[in-house]
Amino acid sequence: MGERIGKVMAHVAMVMNLDKCIGCHTCSVTCKQAWTNRSGVEYVWFNNVETRPGQGYPRRYEDQERWQGGWKRTAAGRLKPRAGGRLKKLATIFANPKMPSIQDYYEPWTYDYEHLLTAPLGDDVPVARPRSLISGEPMDISWSANWDDDLGGGEELGSADPVVQKIGDKVKFSFEEAFMFYLPRICEHCLNPSCVAACPSGAMYKRSEDGIVLVDQDKCRGWRMCVTGCPYKKVYFNHKTGKAEKCTLCYPRVEVGLPTVCSETCVGRLRYLGVVLYDVERVGTAAAVKDERDLYEAQLDVFLDPDDPEVQAAARRDGIPERWIESARRSPVYLLAKRFGVALPLHPEYRTMPMVWYIPPLSPVVDALAETGHDGEDAQNLFGAIETLRIPVEYLAELFTAGDPAPVERTLRRLAAMRSYMRRVNLGEAADESIAEAVGMSGGDIERMYRLLALAKYDERYVIPTAYGVDEADRGVIDEIGCGLDFEGGPGMGGMGGPVPFGEASGQPQPATVENFHALRSRQTSEGRTRPPRRFNLLNWDGNGHPAGLFPSRREADGGAPENEEAR
Repeated sequence: MGERIGKVMAHVAMVMNLDKCIGCHTCSVTCKQAWTNRSGVEYVWFNNVETRPGQGYPRRYEDQERWQGGWKRTAAGRLKPRAGGRLKKLATIFANPKMPSIQDYYEPWTYDYEHLLTAPLGDDVPVARPRSLISGEPMDISWSANWDDDLGGGEELGSADPVVQKIGDKVKFSFEEAFMFYLPRICEHCLNPSCVAACPSGAMYKRSEDGIVLVDQDKCRGWRMCVTGCPYKKVYFNHKTGKAEKCTLCYPRVEVGLPTVCSETCVGRLRYLGVVLYDVERVGTAAAVKDERDLYEAQLDVFLDPDDPEVQAAARRDGIPERWIESARRSPVYLLAKRFGVALPLHPEYRTMPMVWYIPPLSPVVDALAETGHDGEDAQNLFGAIETLRIPVEYLAELFTAGDPAPVERTLRRLAAMRSYMRRVNLGEAADESIAEAVGMSGGDIERMYRLLALAKYDERYVIPTAYGVDEADRGVIDEIGCGLDFEGGPGMGGMGGPVPFGEASGQPQPATVENFHALRSRQTSEGRTRPPRRFNLLNWDGNGHPAGLFPSRREADGGAPENEEAR
């Protein structure tokens, strides 16, 4: 490399392919069931899917002039929280005005179903009226987490999108020019998290072993400065416990090599999880570059090539386990973000250096070309159409590259080149290397990217090493992974008093043991039968294995007692 390598650290990161998102919200529902299905967090969605253009959740969270999230660069070239330093925090610690209200999220509700059963006989049919889950009083529903779902082309809601307001007349709301796409969002688990810097009590912290940002529930005092500090507004306040809560990147699963719940259940298989090696000594300099448009490239320069022998030696020097280095070499995140250059960060101008990246959508261009009578997958047609996409490049640039259209255009050209190149290959024609060369890639790179984006299996999409000290050799020694959020009323894996929401293992609360998680992985990745648990809950069966109780045993079919009763 020639350049000195500072302290090497590892980070678990995610890429989402927006071309595959169908807006089904399955990821949101399963995350809700796993983490925020409790009193006090009814309004909280660690994972939500937004329609773009749209106002998002909470409403207009991208308006940092109002919410003061993220960092800003001073004239001296240093970073400071946009919301202000320590003195300003001290002055507003008991009344912080820079924070969304419940109306900006939405007031959660249920319905008065009891009234349907108890209403007296009359001429009118009784209805189940909405009631607030906070006050219990009747309410009118006027906003929710996905209120503008599928309404991206509507001017009433789309015109209030802060990104639309930035680029002016580039977005058209006439029917013929309308567009929309889906944007799933979780906590970005940033390299330079402003929520951690904003916390007065030190409860927010970033784990050194894998980069996951968490909240220490014992230390949290409910000041809510972290809510202000996060520009993505992915930290929430639990009004029952008085604590802050946020996406944990499902760390009890990640620690044993399993993907997050949102990744596992994604219908479109659009999420990728992997390890990225980075030089921690470059982070501060990269986040403080003068021009916001240089932040994307600056963050890429922080990432280290895991195939470089010097990087591998430096990683071993700094205590990175061998299996983490090997996982980094196979990481789909590194391939898509750095090597192929098609994944982009969300709002790098916030200077938090986010670690959840996105592949921008290209899908509509093929159909649009075909409708005009042209070959929708011809390379030259696709390249020419990118500049006139219904989804303006300027809009995507404001989302992913701080307004710089060049990286977005390069990404879209590479995605278009992949479609055109692979069509020739799949039709049995000779591969056209000129298509790959036109976008700065080789034919081998195109084919590898195609396999990752279109054909990748489970173990290629999720390359997650087990946590330090948790491997095949010491499963018997380390019997249980403790969950720091597992307390009465807390968002732990079993402390909420509800079921553990992972397939067959669901049912009564069980400890989050290494054996349980590895048994789950075996069931979800194997094609044959696996040893089932004693109890079987049809509602929570993950579709794999042959659980006891799904079908009667031969003894029961012959009129005998069930096997488990006879044994008892």
